[in-house]
Amino acid sequence: MKVAIVTESFLPQINGVTNSVLRILESLGAGGHEALVIVPESAGTPKEYAGHKVKTIPALPIQSVIPIGMPIGLPNRRLEHLIDGFSPDVIHLASPMLLGMQAAKIAKKLEIPTLSVYQTDMAGFASHYGFEIAHTSLRKFVGRIHSQTDRTLAPSRSACLELKSQGVPEVYLWQRGVNLELFNPKARSESLRKYWDPTGKRTIIGYVGRLAKEKRISDLKYLDRDPSNLLIITGDGPAKEKLMRELPNAIFMGHKNGNDLAEIFASLDLFIHPGPNETFCQAVQEALSSGTPCIVPMTGGPADLVSHGKTGYVINIHRPDELESAVIHFKLRNDRANMVLQARQSVLNRTWATINAQLMNHYEEILVNRRNYVDGSVA
Repeated sequence: MKVAIVTESFLPQINGVTNSVLRILESLGAGGHEALVIVPESAGTPKEYAGHKVKTIPALPIQSVIPIGMPIGLPNRRLEHLIDGFSPDVIHLASPMLLGMQAAKIAKKLEIPTLSVYQTDMAGFASHYGFEIAHTSLRKFVGRIHSQTDRTLAPSRSACLELKSQGVPEVYLWQRGVNLELFNPKARSESLRKYWDPTGKRTIIGYVGRLAKEKRISDLKYLDRDPSNLLIITGDGPAKEKLMRELPNAIFMGHKNGNDLAEIFASLDLFIHPGPNETFCQAVQEALSSGTPCIVPMTGGPADLVSHGKTGYVINIHRPDELESAVIHFKLRNDRANMVLQARQSVLNRTWATINAQLMNHYEEILVNRRNYVDGSVA
């Protein structure tokens, strides 16, 4: 199968969209399929990945206006030339915006079936950065893009409902995979925990991810004020200096990946992600795979991943009383070992091999549907 992947985010940007695309490319290569990756131009973008060619399109550096950490591709004639020249069986649109919208139009013109993946809540981000007027417009815009594709995959039940409310007809739940070998309870490091907390008496609570306004990390100040807690903040981003002032007792680890990141996840007592606009939140899944119970908001994708009272807590994180109550409840539990076990077990069926096998089934189904449609039209 030949798959053209048009993605709004790719290397060197590291985020959920990029991570998913990389795993898909690796899977396609391992399966003997051929892919062409088309991405917005950015310094440091590789010319190939996992044996697949990567082509670039001129981009608008929107992170200079809204610090979302990625450029936005600008539609132009080069996109159609690349797609037509590659002659794909299917076009995969990863978190489509302007570039994805043009690709969907080109797909219709060239009669190529399309699959789109909803992954970034741009409307929610706009609200956090003061663009309230743009919020409703962006929701409708995103809905129109996905309505133009043959099938849309969304990572959570809330995301599926959001898209359906915008009139998107073919929406299917498709979650994300996790590296069970890397993110493993065995990575727990007592020496790291002793480095963080020489007394060994504090509850170590961690956040991993981009340090940006929309993540609502500053809400953790209520936990930071309690000397029995220790916050470990891992990641980087535009809000880092502000957060270091707001969370003076926290330890900031900077950006980490690979084994270092796995060790951090497994060495925490609790993981917390306060962002309300996450369509999935891979960090929560990596924490669970590491055997670390999670505290997540009631809104967005993380609520699908955590079972309240069993693998963590699903609460209104932005209410200090609920946040503090969840942490206190965890501290008083005498079955923490069982929570660790259940957290790990909750993701054992979510390997990338399993998730990408589901994706291949979606590709094949839209190809079959397109052939049946054409045959029916001819008949």
